[in-house]
Parts: sequence; structure tokens; C-alpha cells
Amino acid sequence: MAARGEVAVAGRLARERLWDLAERVCPDDPVVPEHEAQLQQNARRLQALGIARAKTTKVPIERYDVGQAGEPAVVEGVKGEWRVDPAQLDQPWAARTALLSPFDRLIHHRKRTLELFDFDYSLEMYKPAAQRRWGYYALPILQAERLVGKLDASADRAAGVLRVNAIHLDQPCTKAMSAAVDKETAALARWLQLDLVRAA
Repeated sequence: MAARGEVAVAGRLARERLWDLAERVCPDDPVVPEHEAQLQQNARRLQALGIARAKTTKVPIERYDVGQAGEPAVVEGVKGEWRVDPAQLDQPWAARTALLSPFDRLIHHRKRTLELFDFDYSLEMYKPAAQRRWGYYALPILQAERLVGKLDASADRAAGVLRVNAIHLDQPCTKAMSAAVDKETAALARWLQLDLVRAA
């Protein structure tokens, strides 16, 4: 019903979505023709991603491709037609370290992540514990323009701690990188209002 435009999310109550009839949620503006809506959606998707494939495998719910939005781009060593958001080219940026959600758009499309960053990742919460490589809910580690590893940490609210079980690095780690990951992990514990406990 949401895909057909009959219902829409009107809000949230705790973790639950609140649904209502679409005409009571959406502005009372003229309906955008489907073709124009698709163009707008492609442009917004590209703006969010920065770079994406023009065409890719169809997936349920959220698409990964952007059609002819933006401008053509070449990714060295990767075949296929890519598109780039020209507004994001030559923009200044500051390198930093960040712990990403497994659902972050940078890594959401796992094939794109592998092609652009040579970063192998999957969310392993649905795998049996013995088959997990990186942990139940491992967080990808972004260091400047590279994805460098995964942080396996778990929040034990009953004990009041964020327990770091392991850090899985995909490449050698410098002291500066290690310090930056430690700083981000400590910031995550503070945000969760938990004490940080690191594996011995």
C-alpha cells in the first residue's frame, strides 16, 4: 500500500511507525507525474550517494541505481557505467574516523561497497554464532576515504557497559588510526550512556 501511494508514515511512537492515509500525510500539491517523480528520486539518490551505477540489479523496496541523473563517471579498475553528482566534485572535506551503522548508505549496497572500496562486509546478526567472521552487529570503520575494518562491540544495558569484543582490521593499523578508532569507540559509549569495557 505504501508503494502504491495509498498509505504513508505519519510519525513514530517509540520504535513503531504510525501509518495514515497518504492524502492526510502528503502536501495537497498537484501529483507529480510518475516519470518526473522517478527523475527526482534518482537525482536525490545520487545526491545522497555521491556516486552510483546508472543501472544495477533490481532489488525490492529501495533501488541502488540512478538512471541518467548527474554526469557520467569512470571508476578506475571497475567496469560499468557510473554516475556522479557534479555538485559534490571538488568540494573541500576534512578526513576523519567514524564508526558506521550497518545500514549507512555508504555501505548499504554491499556490491557497490566492494567495487568502490574493496571492502567485504555483511551484517551477521542472522547467522549462527559459529559462522560469524566479525560479530553479531559489527560496525564498519571509516578512516578518511577508506573503509579499514569492523568493530565488534555489544551494548550490555543490564550491566551498563559497551563491551568491545574485537576490532577486525582489513589492513595494517597505524598508531594514529588506532587512537582515532579508540576515540570514536569512547564517544559511542558516552552517547549510549554506557561504560566502555575493552577486551583484554
